[in-house]
Amino acid sequence: MSAIPNLDIEDAPRLIDYLRGRGVIATNETPVIRTLEGGVSNRVVSVTRTTGEPYVLKQALEKLRVQVDWFCTPTRIDREALALRYLVRLAPAGTIPALIFQDSQQHLLAMAQVPDPHQSWKQLLLRGDVSADYVEQFGRLLGSIHSGSATIASQMEEVFGDRSIFEALRVEPYYQYTASRLPESASFLEALIKDMLGCRISLVHGDYSPKNILIHEHKLVLLDFEAVHFGDPAFDIGFSMAHFLGKANHLETQRSAFAQAAIRYWQVYSDCLGPHFCISELERRAVRHSLACCLARARGRSPLEYLAPNERSAQANAVLGMLNEPPATIPELVTEFVRRLPCRSSNG
Repeated sequence: MSAIPNLDIEDAPRLIDYLRGRGVIATNETPVIRTLEGGVSNRVVSVTRTTGEPYVLKQALEKLRVQVDWFCTPTRIDREALALRYLVRLAPAGTIPALIFQDSQQHLLAMAQVPDPHQSWKQLLLRGDVSADYVEQFGRLLGSIHSGSATIASQMEEVFGDRSIFEALRVEPYYQYTASRLPESASFLEALIKDMLGCRISLVHGDYSPKNILIHEHKLVLLDFEAVHFGDPAFDIGFSMAHFLGKANHLETQRSAFAQAAIRYWQVYSDCLGPHFCISELERRAVRHSLACCLARARGRSPLEYLAPNERSAQANAVLGMLNEPPATIPELVTEFVRRLPCRSSNG
């Protein structure tokens, strides 16, 4: 196979030449190439062949697509491929796409495409569709990954012990950058970083959120594994909790539904954990990561794109008011966060 230098998989003619040269498709075959939404860190395309199952190609970017400069090594695609190989053994059947091939030189991988029809859970939630079944599946899926990996902790730490990609994609842009912009949060965030980096319990997805969930035949399928590492599971709870709370902020008429969903999510997740976890200590850290992630999604390098400027300010103010005395439990956190949000729809 002749190499194609600097391949851009969004360039369909060159991608087809690459796939032919690799022997993935026949020399006389011209598949349909369609660019997908890849988030901020990757190019993503769908490859639909005339024969065979469709698949998705994902190529890591060195400079992420955000308004401020944000860089991360594209070799993280190798971490994602590794995670796909392991998580399929830990997560419920059908929730992790199958890895088809990987090309480290071109910083890309191919994985099975979630069959049509499928829906983005993020888009369903933004329409106010808060299904209790999906919330519970979301909790069980994360609980199975954390609990299962904790039972083989020494193996997982050997394979996924390097946290440099996670630090580049999450610790710096979410926690350190936010601390630099909001000095009043710095001591809280610096202490949280130190606590997190000293904690090694289970695999951590590192990007566990509704945007990385597709729904096919009423079942959740998880995507995006480039930040997977062995570390503190409380980060995943905080990161995902920030999405429930951010939507509670954004969709005022559905505020109660999102609050109930956040609490139910925690309950289902924590019920899945085994003896390797101290639930009370995990919950304490999860509350702090929830506060930190909510603050970062309002003031960090990657704010929630659906929050208007006044909503970002309201979210930051709600969190800053809790940093000195964080709530003791997730239900208390959710209740207090919602209580601190302004009622924008009031006619008074």
